[in-house]
Amino acid sequence: MVRAMKVAIVDDEADMRASISQWLALSGFDTETYASAEDALKAIGADFQGVVVSDIKMPGMDGMTFLRRLMSQDSGLPVIMITGHGDVPMAVEAMRVGAFDFLEKPFNPDRMTELAKKATQARRMTLDNRALRKELSDGTTIMKKLVGSSPAMERLREDILDLGQADSHVLIDGETGTGKTLVAHALHAVGPRGSKKFVTISCAAWSEDQLAAKLFGPGEDGVIPLVEEARGGTLCLEDIEALPNPLQARLLTFINDQGLPPETRIIAICNQHAPDMTLEQTLRPDLYYRLGAMTILLPPLRTRGEDILQLFTRLSEQFAEEYGCDAPQVTAQEAAQLLQAPWPGNVRQLVNIAERAVLQNRRGSGSIASLLMADNEASGPAMTTEGKPLKEYVEAFERMLIDNTMRRHKGSIVAVMEELCLPRRTLNEKMAKYSLTRSDYV
Repeated sequence: MVRAMKVAIVDDEADMRASISQWLALSGFDTETYASAEDALKAIGADFQGVVVSDIKMPGMDGMTFLRRLMSQDSGLPVIMITGHGDVPMAVEAMRVGAFDFLEKPFNPDRMTELAKKATQARRMTLDNRALRKELSDGTTIMKKLVGSSPAMERLREDILDLGQADSHVLIDGETGTGKTLVAHALHAVGPRGSKKFVTISCAAWSEDQLAAKLFGPGEDGVIPLVEEARGGTLCLEDIEALPNPLQARLLTFINDQGLPPETRIIAICNQHAPDMTLEQTLRPDLYYRLGAMTILLPPLRTRGEDILQLFTRLSEQFAEEYGCDAPQVTAQEAAQLLQAPWPGNVRQLVNIAERAVLQNRRGSGSIASLLMADNEASGPAMTTEGKPLKEYVEAFERMLIDNTMRRHKGSIVAVMEELCLPRRTLNEKMAKYSLTRSDYV
């Protein structure tokens, strides 16, 4: 479940602060108000868990100085500036410095909500990427996040290890929610650039002018263009299909000017190109062939078989620990339903289902089947999975059952034998069959 992000509202007029706060709170945001930029700076630091809405004209520290201070400590913080009538040139200057967008008084509250939603989406992506980078001290850690023993996942891990050592640019494609950003981090972490910077930006989160300034500069006021910030490391361009044509040309020039091997590696992620067009048709042909020399296509969740149950188990255990309750026990019927679901939202949808299943279990109500039904109805018509032989369903459930029991008993073979009523030899054979090792649970 997506948690509300904070919106820091900075304005010297009490009525304006209150009205903006009330409107955004009604729209589901967690608001904080400050009467001055000085007060706001005491609470807003790097990695602030939210976005900022600030007036430009304020006594003491004005909005422009405030914006420059914020950009100097965290250039990835979205700041929405509010300007009075006739101050549009100042607002344009704010955009050049790094503001996310601006609103001219009097503004439509719905427009404020729309901008706040876009800003929080961009902020959430930035913070998630930062958290992932902090967590990944080496390639081994991130490879463990790529859960699954299906042939598709085995191939994916092999591709990451192979391409991670190369210098060529990489194009990652696949359905929404399959984990493309995680794979991009893995490619960087397992290669020789792992100790260098990994810089990421969404091409869909900014206007053409903003994106041009962030990528290529000019880097005034202490804000370094991302192509310079990523020098020697990796520049990850999410939503590459949204990159405007003029910027595609500038990116191609940047790539061509680097020579071989490139000083900065480009990893481009495609999230959703038009259904009637391929990515090759969406991008300039010359840019496509430079980026797509090495390509990784992520498998949709519905094709990954028992990986679905492994992922659901891991996720539900993590959420159960977070919420301080027990993880739901999956029945054979529910396991079959999880395996048969179409999963239009892929792993991202599975994360959502696992969290809601834990919350239901905490309340002692609901079922996994009802969650799947509600999700599929909300997402409309979706692709369906092909039927699988009964043997595959039985084996997937059996593996999940042994895995869950081993985790619960922390690798105690005797306790697992007693709970599952299995003799030692049978349990050993099944663990060997499903590649389960006692040391993983102790």
